[in-house]
Amino acid sequence: MLLTALLPPLLADADIARTVRAASSRSRTDRSLVVAPGARPAVLAAMALGEEGVQRVAGGDAPATGSAEVSGTPLLVVTATGREAEETALALRSYLPAEDVAVMPAWETLPHERLSPRADTVAQRLSVLRRLAHPEEGGAIRVLIVPVRALLAPVIAGLGELEPVQLAPGLTVGLEETARRLEAAAYTRVDMVESRGEYAVRGGILDVFPPSEPRPVRVDFFGDEIDEVSSFAVADQRTIETLGAVTATACRELVLTDAVRERAAALADAVPGAADMLEKISQGIAVEGMESLAPVLVEKMVPLLDLVGDRLTVLLEPERVRKRAEDLTATTTEFLAAAWTSAASGGTVPVDLSAAAFAHLAEARALALSSNRGWWSFTALAAGPETTRLDLSDPHTYRGELERAVADLGRMARQGWTVVVATDGPGPGRRMAQLLGDGDVPARIVDQLSEVGELGRDSDWVPDPAAPADETDASAGAPTAGPGDGVVRVTQASAGHGFLAEGLRLALIAESDLTGRASAGPRERRSLPARRTRRSVDPLSLHAGDLVVHAQHGVGRFIELSRRTVGGPRSSATREYLVIEYAPSKRGQPGDRLLVPTDALDQVTKYVGGDSPALSKMGGADWAKTKSKARKAVREIAGELVRLYAARAATTGHAFSPDTPWQTELEEAFPYTETPDQLSTIDEVKADMEKAQPMDRLVCGDVGYGKTEIAVRAAFKAVQDGKQVAVLVPTTLLVSQHAETFTERYAGFPVTVGALSRFQDAAESAKILEGLEKGSVDVVVGTHRLITGQVKFKDLGLVIIDEEQRFGVEHKETLKALRTNVDVLSMSATPIPRTLEMAVTGLREMSTLATPPEDRHPILTYVGAYETKQVSAAIRRELLREGQVFFVHNRVEDIDATAARLAELVPEARVATAHGQMNEHQLEAVIDSFWRKETDVLVCTTIVETGLDVSNANTLIVDRADRMGLSQLHQLRGRVGRGRERAYAYFLYPSDKPLTETALERLRTIATNTDLGAGMQVAMKDLEIRGSGNLLGGEQSGHIAGVGFDLYVRMVSEAVAAYKKALARSGKAGADVIGFEEGDEEDVELRIELPVDATVPEDYIPHERLRLEAYTKFAAARSAEQVDDVLEELADRYGPVPEATARLAALARLRALAAQLGVREIVAQGKSVRFAPVDLPESARMKVTRLYPGTVLKPATRTIVVPAPGTNRMGGAALSGEEVVRWAEVLLRAVVQGDASYETEATTYRKRR
Repeated sequence: MLLTALLPPLLADADIARTVRAASSRSRTDRSLVVAPGARPAVLAAMALGEEGVQRVAGGDAPATGSAEVSGTPLLVVTATGREAEETALALRSYLPAEDVAVMPAWETLPHERLSPRADTVAQRLSVLRRLAHPEEGGAIRVLIVPVRALLAPVIAGLGELEPVQLAPGLTVGLEETARRLEAAAYTRVDMVESRGEYAVRGGILDVFPPSEPRPVRVDFFGDEIDEVSSFAVADQRTIETLGAVTATACRELVLTDAVRERAAALADAVPGAADMLEKISQGIAVEGMESLAPVLVEKMVPLLDLVGDRLTVLLEPERVRKRAEDLTATTTEFLAAAWTSAASGGTVPVDLSAAAFAHLAEARALALSSNRGWWSFTALAAGPETTRLDLSDPHTYRGELERAVADLGRMARQGWTVVVATDGPGPGRRMAQLLGDGDVPARIVDQLSEVGELGRDSDWVPDPAAPADETDASAGAPTAGPGDGVVRVTQASAGHGFLAEGLRLALIAESDLTGRASAGPRERRSLPARRTRRSVDPLSLHAGDLVVHAQHGVGRFIELSRRTVGGPRSSATREYLVIEYAPSKRGQPGDRLLVPTDALDQVTKYVGGDSPALSKMGGADWAKTKSKARKAVREIAGELVRLYAARAATTGHAFSPDTPWQTELEEAFPYTETPDQLSTIDEVKADMEKAQPMDRLVCGDVGYGKTEIAVRAAFKAVQDGKQVAVLVPTTLLVSQHAETFTERYAGFPVTVGALSRFQDAAESAKILEGLEKGSVDVVVGTHRLITGQVKFKDLGLVIIDEEQRFGVEHKETLKALRTNVDVLSMSATPIPRTLEMAVTGLREMSTLATPPEDRHPILTYVGAYETKQVSAAIRRELLREGQVFFVHNRVEDIDATAARLAELVPEARVATAHGQMNEHQLEAVIDSFWRKETDVLVCTTIVETGLDVSNANTLIVDRADRMGLSQLHQLRGRVGRGRERAYAYFLYPSDKPLTETALERLRTIATNTDLGAGMQVAMKDLEIRGSGNLLGGEQSGHIAGVGFDLYVRMVSEAVAAYKKALARSGKAGADVIGFEEGDEEDVELRIELPVDATVPEDYIPHERLRLEAYTKFAAARSAEQVDDVLEELADRYGPVPEATARLAALARLRALAAQLGVREIVAQGKSVRFAPVDLPESARMKVTRLYPGTVLKPATRTIVVPAPGTNRMGGAALSGEEVVRWAEVLLRAVVQGDASYETEATTYRKRR
């Protein structure tokens, strides 16, 4: 409650006081009031509290529970759109306790679409309905805000009675019972929880992701009692913090009760179009889009007004609400005829689903008036002279002219006005207070204004109705008789817009009034994502038949994961193996099979490269030849890369200074929650900038993952040090967009942003060029023209390259020259392997953004034949959400005809065309109007492919998608789905022409990879379809196809590491002078075969995919610390680690030690164990025969054969399990490493033979 103190002064106005009293009277009618938009939240809050309530709250007494009933009126506020509802709620929470205000969101899908609403939307709706039905549980809702779409959509009866699943430590609920209840609440059971509405059970641990929680939750059971509840990160599945109680609300509004299932079974034959859906529902399986059949499956649907209790209904902007309501009802009927599933097949639904259709606004009004709920409206237009007009007006909008704002506020304060400035974040508030101070206006930063005393108003002052406030009376300089104390209060509150109460001498100025920009949408203070230190979980998802590459044996086919017992009767051990099939060694025979022990999984990678490679023969020379050819080529590249690297390492660039307070302010003003990857990448970029060595970093992230924000922050950091920044983008459209983004983010800071593009005339360009040379322009955004040498900078410190894959070779050369002494930050969305060349080898630092922004959703992708009815339905659906549509038609000659056809199909849509052959100014005007939401449908060529960011455009229709390349399709699809709304992408092809094989393959790929972050999969698939291109030289492509992309990259990295080592040893850049061989650490297999039962038991991790992941992590661990880290993670995710897995960890530690000491084999053979290769000096040979009598030394083969330890000297069994691992470790430490402290322990094994 940050602005409650403003309410009592408002009630001093007679009209406002009368309005508040009328709201609480028992007889409510249809009434219209003219209220300034910025003042509406304050008036609504006063109505909700009532006169007594306002005095009680702002007088410092918090209302006691239950006393809320004494005064005030519960309200139902109706807005035109969902976004307005969120903004109104945010502003109201500045006046009322947050829990008193609730928003009931509408489904983002239409009632008849075969799509389910998002789980978090459903959870929010259900929790509101639960509170309405049971106010004693979550507290009564004083103000319920609903978009008109939610008001008019009927609701399934009885949803308020659905009891959510409560999870809190100490509750005795039983794991099985909880899982059953989650299943009934439409949660999906999976093996690893990654998105909302999923749950997983492993042993005594339940992982669940309730839709209303920011993170998934891990519940540890002890018997039937909940022992602990904690949140964990999706990215690496590790626990973050312990929580108290958690409520898991249902994920669907249609609950599959027995009655619903019976009805579904009865209807299955009657509705052929939905037969498969109904069959699943009858079996109790929640399916996508089952809500569309709710009217025929449930008892009854009721209007929302029946569920909200006794509330006064208030419409904000009734004219807009009415228009939205008409659109909704009109589109519903049309959509029933062309729902996106039936439109393609031309079918219709033979059952009556009209019960779910939107009601008419007139019906809602009649119902509200007949049940004495009233029907008030707050409008900006007076319908007639008798309409009550409250004496509240909008303040002047300054659009960033802060000097003028300071002058006006100072004048008002001197005239005795009470002036409050509310900013969204602490940064702008501090800056505003500083500006006011500089302008000699007394200002004070206050945390909150919850009591009238904090305003410093004269309590005895009464507005004089006869004398209106006169602007000129301050000219005498004497403070006039206003109630204020002349001090401007600056506070942090999301007020939305401000207002002026002329008669009351009261002014509230919001941040949006000062900057002229609406706040960037409601910003919930979500918990910050955990910073990720460890690698994310990426289970090696192998399916039978997948192609894999074994570093030693070549390309094979994965068959299965099998468990077998090895060893003789005296010492047997159970292990799991990966079974890989290779080409048969004899013609006509079945293929050879290789069993790879799970501790050597680091040798195996998935194959990505050619289309269908031949399987290698085991033990043949083919693989060795392929590999050595590739290695030779790799070395040449590595040499070239290292020379570049050495040149960069030798120069010193500018070391930027640490973050300034302004940097923190800029970052606080970011309106979204950063993803964990974004945070770590920003840290990496800043750390690079602060080093003296010039930065060269590539940021790879899928379309819309927040790369631009990283650039905004890096550029700002550079400008803070007095350096200039050049932002390079591939297209002219992007120049204006980026310039806009940078200008908007830097508003209020003294940073000058310029743009250079062909959209400008010569005079503008000349002015910017001059500014760059003199240093008055800090950040310039432009196309490749920036690096052609015509542009001179005064002091260039950072170059940012966006969409790097779009720049040609000659641009890269120019950049290469720059790179040696300027910091370079490159960004790319679809990392086609060519742009990865240097990053993957570790010569350019690389950051990957792999986590999608929190409220993004996979784009619903539809691939099918072109159908006019469907196209018009898709456009109408988008218009209904106040959204915009991209219609991509890649032929300029008939693009105007296509646009005319669409305008005919959907007459109410405003259609515009854009293509590269248009006049520049015309093109800019079109794109600009699309940005400003003045156009609904943009018919364009693929010029929008790169980087156009219109968060309001959520439907993409691509005509003739069969002619496009794969990365093009992916980039196009990335243009939509950038807001919080569900996005749709239609890839259409002509129904009368056959598809080519490649087109089919491309469309199939794009249809299957719809998840967020599918960019990498798409890039890899592209590599597969087109064959791998050239990485750096013409002869490379064959090598990638030969050894597979992953192994190839690994080989390049190794070669580079070897070169770097050689460089470091010689201390000079001529790495090629030194013989490469000595530094060439080839990837050699490490074998440890000891009688140890080391597995991950199936009852501990039942899913093969997750078991493989655990094995891979152990195999990849290179030190004891990393092994401990893996153990800690397993215990966290799956519970206490069983003995067999602890033994696996002991083996992994032994592997790490052996690798460090250069031992490649530790193999049990008969009654002894062979260690090789081992180079022992004379003293160590003496030591080994003394400590381990009976040891055979074979210096020629660098092998030692040591008698295996036993439990007893005579006739005892051989040691097994962890003891034998410990024995091997002690031997390596005492003999190979020469650590004397282990010798004593070594002697304890001596007697045993």
